[in-house]
Amino acid sequence: MAPQWSTQPGRPFDPTCDLCEEARITEWFFEDDDCWIAECEICSVPMVVWRNHDNRPADDVKAMLHSKLFDVVGTHFEFEPWVDDNMRNIPDHYHAHARPKGAFFGHGLRRKPSA
Repeated sequence: MAPQWSTQPGRPFDPTCDLCEEARITEWFFEDDDCWIAECEICSVPMVVWRNHDNRPADDVKAMLHSKLFDVVGTHFEFEPWVDDNMRNIPDHYHAHARPKGAFFGHGLRRKPSA
C-alpha cells in the first residue's frame, strides 16, 4: 500500500523504491509531512528520509531535514553527530544519516535514559 503523501500533487513517488515504501523495519523516531526518521537497518544510526522521490532537494529543504535529524539525535541519543548524505545504496531518493563523530556505524550507541 502506498503511503498517503504519494498521492499528493507535486510529490514524486516510485513504487519500486525501498524508501518510498516506508517499511517500518526498524525503530521510527519521528515523522511529519516532509520526512520520516528511523534507525537505518544497515548502519544502526538515525536516518532522515525526504518524502519526495528525488535526490536533489533545495538547500533550504536539506537544512530543514538535517535540523529535524539533529533534533532526534538530541532527544534520543548521547553522541555528537555529523551528517552523511552520501546516498550509497539508494542514490535516487534523498536521505541522510546522523553518524557519531569519528565513526560510521552506530551499533551500541548510548541512548538517553528518557528516550
